[in-house]
Amino acid sequence: MAKKVAVVGAGLMGAGIAQVAAQAGYEVTLRDLTEQALTRGTDGIKASFDRFVAKGKLDAADAEAALGRISTTTDLEAAAGADLVVEAVFEKIEVKQEIFRELDRITGPDTVLASNTSAIPITKIAAATAHPERVVGTHFFSPVPMMQLCELVRGYKTSDETLARAREFAEGVGKTCIVVNRDVAGFVTTRLISALVVEAVKLYESGVATAEDIDTACKLGFGHAMGPLATTDLTGVDILLHATGNIYAESQDEKFAPPEIMRRMVDAGDLGRKSGQGFYPH
Repeated sequence: MAKKVAVVGAGLMGAGIAQVAAQAGYEVTLRDLTEQALTRGTDGIKASFDRFVAKGKLDAADAEAALGRISTTTDLEAAAGADLVVEAVFEKIEVKQEIFRELDRITGPDTVLASNTSAIPITKIAAATAHPERVVGTHFFSPVPMMQLCELVRGYKTSDETLARAREFAEGVGKTCIVVNRDVAGFVTTRLISALVVEAVKLYESGVATAEDIDTACKLGFGHAMGPLATTDLTGVDILLHATGNIYAESQDEKFAPPEIMRRMVDAGDLGRKSGQGFYPH
C-alpha cells in the first residue's frame, strides 16, 4: 500500500483527494503553483473536516491528525519520494503532458503516476513519459469526500500492477471502483453524462421544454438524484463544454457536439452556480 501520496493541483478536486487520502492515513504532499492556491485548498479541507465533525461523522482529534498529515509546496520536485502521485490540474492536454513529463523524471520507477482527468485519453497523457506502463487514470468525483465512485482507466500501455496499485489506493480511501478497459475519450461516466447533457441542452435550446421540466423528467422518470441541466450548473457550464468538446474532437461522434447555447453561455460568463447564473439563477 502506498504510504506517501503527492497530489498535484490544490483546486476543488485536488484538495478533496488530498483530504480523503490524509483521512485514510496517508502522508500527503499537496502541490500547486502559488501559496494562495495552496491556502485556498487547505482552507477548504479544514472547512470540510469541520462540517464532518459538526455532524458527528468524524472525531475532532482524527480530523486534526489528518490535517497534520498534509504538507504543502509549490515545488513539483517534492513528489520525488511519493509512492503514488495524483495529478488534478486543468483539463488541458498540454498542461498535463508537461506535468507527467516532469513527474516521470522526478519520481522513481516504482511510483504510480495517476491522472484525475475526466475526458482526456490516458494514453495521450502517458505518451509524454518514458514509462507509460506506470500511468493510469483515477477519475474521482466531486465533492470527493462525499462521492463514492472512482473510475480507474487503463491506458494502452498501463500495466496490471499499476492498475492494481491504483485500485488499492482508491479502495483504501473508501471508494468503489469501476475499470475502464479501453481508453476511449470520456471513459464511461463522462461519455454518459455528456450524451445526456448535450441532448437535454438541445431540448432546452429548441424550446421543447423548460429546464425545470427536463430535469424533473430525469429525476422522476429515471430516478436521477439531479437533472442534467442542474448538474451542468453545479459542475460548471464551462467544464462540461470542455469535456464534451474533448470527446467530440476525439470521437467525431455528433451526439457529443456541444450545442451553440453552451458556447454562448460561456462567452457571456453564465457558468452556473459559481457565477450566479446558468440554466437556473443561483
